[in-house]
Amino acid sequence: MTRRRQVVWWLRGIALASVLVYLPGYFSSRQGGLVEVERWLNHPVLLLGTAITLAVASVVAQFEFRTRWAQIGCAAVLSPLLVIGAGVGAVAYIFGGDGRLVDRRPDPNRSDHVLRVTDIAFSIDPVYRVELLTGSGWSARHWGLGTWEEGDGFVKAEWSAPGRITVTLREEIEVFTVDEDGTLGGPSAMPRPR
Repeated sequence: MTRRRQVVWWLRGIALASVLVYLPGYFSSRQGGLVEVERWLNHPVLLLGTAITLAVASVVAQFEFRTRWAQIGCAAVLSPLLVIGAGVGAVAYIFGGDGRLVDRRPDPNRSDHVLRVTDIAFSIDPVYRVELLTGSGWSARHWGLGTWEEGDGFVKAEWSAPGRITVTLREEIEVFTVDEDGTLGGPSAMPRPR
């Protein structure tokens, strides 16, 4: 096998590995997913961007550019794309975190059930994500109660009783029940008393 083919297959292998590293993070971002796996591996811009960049680089490396001008032209086109892609990936990784924690409250009777309110907007107007965390460490799972913008009238989320979460909005109140294993019951909505 020629050196060029080895480089091409190494680039493709690393691109595939990047996609395979991203998949557990993506699946952990769904209901009941593992919190730590999502936090460490759910970075689509960085990981999928790397995979696409390496796949393109492997295709380009496969071609044999015989003239000096073809080599310079290819480098002139691909070099800025690689630098811009690396910059976008780095910025997305640094600033694309979990958002700003607004409130964190454990269940009065179960310390392994925690209600977390996070501002996930990266703008002036907040967007609140409310979720229930069950367990601890690498086995902790998250269950989303919902996402509300300031225009939706989000006021607060709190434990109203053991195993019962109340989300108060400007116009209504949504109540969620939490089973012993940490799974959520569907919300029951009622108008907010004035």
